[in-house]
Amino acid sequence: MKRRNFLKIFPAAGVSSLVVNGHAMRPFANSKIAKILNSCEDVEDRVLVLIQLKGGNDGLNMLVPVQQYPLYAALRPSIRIPESGGTKFIDLDNTLPNPDKVGLHPKMTGLKAMYDNGQVAIVQGVGYADMNGSHFKGTDLWLSGGDGTPEKNEIQSGWMGRALQAMYPDVMGAPTPEMPDPLGIQVGDPNPSLGFHTETQHQNMLNLSGQDPAGFYSLIQSIGGAPLLNIPNSEYGEEIKYIQGVENSLSLYAQRISDAFNAGTNSISSYPQVGLADQLKTIARLISGGLKTKIYLCSIGGFDTHGAQVFENQTTAGTHANLLKDFSDAIKAFFDDLEGLGVGDQVTACTFSEFGRCARENGSLGTDHGTLAPMFLFGKNIKAGVVGTNPNLGVLTQDNQLSDMQFDYRQVFATLLQDWLGANNYVLEQTMFEGYTKLPAVDDMAVVTPDCYIGGVTSVFDPLNTTRPLVVYPNPANYSTEVAFQSRAAFDARLTLHSLGGQMVSASAVRVQPGSNFFYLDVAKLPTGTYFVRLENKYSGKADVAKLNVSR
Repeated sequence: MKRRNFLKIFPAAGVSSLVVNGHAMRPFANSKIAKILNSCEDVEDRVLVLIQLKGGNDGLNMLVPVQQYPLYAALRPSIRIPESGGTKFIDLDNTLPNPDKVGLHPKMTGLKAMYDNGQVAIVQGVGYADMNGSHFKGTDLWLSGGDGTPEKNEIQSGWMGRALQAMYPDVMGAPTPEMPDPLGIQVGDPNPSLGFHTETQHQNMLNLSGQDPAGFYSLIQSIGGAPLLNIPNSEYGEEIKYIQGVENSLSLYAQRISDAFNAGTNSISSYPQVGLADQLKTIARLISGGLKTKIYLCSIGGFDTHGAQVFENQTTAGTHANLLKDFSDAIKAFFDDLEGLGVGDQVTACTFSEFGRCARENGSLGTDHGTLAPMFLFGKNIKAGVVGTNPNLGVLTQDNQLSDMQFDYRQVFATLLQDWLGANNYVLEQTMFEGYTKLPAVDDMAVVTPDCYIGGVTSVFDPLNTTRPLVVYPNPANYSTEVAFQSRAAFDARLTLHSLGGQMVSASAVRVQPGSNFFYLDVAKLPTGTYFVRLENKYSGKADVAKLNVSR
């Protein structure tokens, strides 16, 4: 069995608060010196939760195009959501221009409350070139970052795996004391997702696929068997070593996740009794327990509503209505929980489905496979509102499909990777999302700035491409001190000295060379006290910091 055909472990990483010479910087979280030393600290704690609506969600009954209601009703005479009466759609936002106004399905009261609280963004008319109507192929394209064109139709890896591998290139597929956490976790589905698959052996994901009686997902996907003591010196032996390494990594991950789960909690007990809510409840507890996983993937199925999508003469009840209520209530409970845990600022969630449904009903109180659909983004740091306008029901294909695509789904994912998680342009290139225009979906105050980007040959754990952190000697210093470190590459840098209050004491431009580097700082005229030495890469904006004491 070849390595790439066997279960591979997804890279692990733990992101901790800045430590300067062993001193954690969290006590300075609101001070000027904290911004100088580590303005990117909040980016390290950010999490993206992806929610897959399996089966192809019907976006038109989820979001009714209000101004086009006569066209909508004519296309769906038996399944349309009423525009009046006690079961009419919910007017989402009366401040929107008339062409953009939507009626939210009446079962989605939780989502409406979140929208009114500024925690929901809706992206209209999302798809990709030459959309595929197959559940399996359509899902593969969304997870691989592909589309229906020949050059992007057979991508063998997942965009989540490529992105995280490019963001954290130094992580080699096993937990370490500095990086104990898996970067990606799939929850609630025993089948590993293509989305986390990479083309290297340091791949796949950690999968939580078992439920305990309380609804938590806590079983780690692993392989069993006692380890072999005598491994032959052959290709077969190399494969055995690899398999045992996989199992060892899983065991270490399992312990780490168990520790985080036991350390964590939930702030509410009102999660609905549905599968998606159980998945999100588990994620909230892991986050509260200190797990630094960057991307979680969960799902809710049942959206393939060819028949009995609604009850006859009761169109706001039935399969689709139940799914939308479960989804809406689960999301609302999740973000209420995060807020109660004090981590609401750290998490953003996003939905996707393999395709939408046909604009015209099918005669079986249902809808057939379609094309375009909306995507939903959730979180305190999302720029609330509607991006784009309602699909044009007057311009359909010959088989009654929506045809006016407004946004490529890769625009949404590229936005979340860079503006929310801080992926640099190299990561977008490796993810195959380069060139896709980002959307105004993340709140302006929360958009990651380029000096906090992550990826390429460096990461947040190695911001300057140095092999050792800054060392200052002597420390304490009387008259001068030497700043020493090792670098892998040459770059222009700025060497600055700051007081404990954040004031810049001195600054100089320096040229870093590969190998050992030494720079001297004159501190003879400085008052006794604590200072910080900062070396910043002028190209990337990344910086490293060391603490310096001056005494007389």
